[in-house]
Amino acid sequence: MKKLQGKVALVTSSTKGIGLSSAKILAKNGALVYIAARSGELANEVVKEIKSDGGSAKFVYFNAREEQTYTSMIEEVINNEGKIDILVNNYGSTNVELDKDLVNGDTDEFFNIIKDNLQSVYLPCKVAVPYMIKNGGGSIVNISSIGSVIPDLSRTAYTVSKSSINSLTKNIATQYARNNIRCNAVLPGLIATKAALSNMNEEFIESFLRHVPLNRMGEPEDIAKAVLFYASDDSSFITGDILEVAGGYGIPTPQYSDYIK
Repeated sequence: MKKLQGKVALVTSSTKGIGLSSAKILAKNGALVYIAARSGELANEVVKEIKSDGGSAKFVYFNAREEQTYTSMIEEVINNEGKIDILVNNYGSTNVELDKDLVNGDTDEFFNIIKDNLQSVYLPCKVAVPYMIKNGGGSIVNISSIGSVIPDLSRTAYTVSKSSINSLTKNIATQYARNNIRCNAVLPGLIATKAALSNMNEEFIESFLRHVPLNRMGEPEDIAKAVLFYASDDSSFITGDILEVAGGYGIPTPQYSDYIK
């Protein structure tokens, strides 16, 4: 039997990148996966692809700019399936033009990004947890960032928001462990998604990789495998975990890149 047979999962922003890979791997392992996205057209293409591979998937409307959809997407899953076993909070955003260092960053955008990213975990969890309690448990996986644990010269709002998600993850894990609800976070490093590659030039990528002992960019599938681990019973005795999936970025001595170069 597949690891997630009979489970119902929801993955936010799952028509591309990490969310798409996560949805596919959960479906491949037996879960019925709800593709929570803004575009029904893109989501239904994913649903069709998953079904062609022998999996099960459905579309549910989610738009981060419409706060009520954080609630309505969960309620729709419950109305349709009677439960939700797995919640993957993948959505996250930033603004590379305005999210800079403390002095030069835009103040209003700082607080917008923090609210946007933090509520993307807080609100779905707030709605889903009572249903998980009623169902006897569940697994929540939050997608954070390696930037949440390693300070940066820029992207202040993004990194602070992701640090907050780490803390929220641990608090949820602590508060609902007795209800058999596990909550863990995955911290991607530099991942070769279209969005990431479009915002980075070759010089930056080369410089970054000198600090990555495994000497490559990660693939969305690398993150999806960690999501599957936390979603399944393979991690049944793990909660409140903050897992870095970053190729060893940030582990070596600061002089590492000099020696490698």
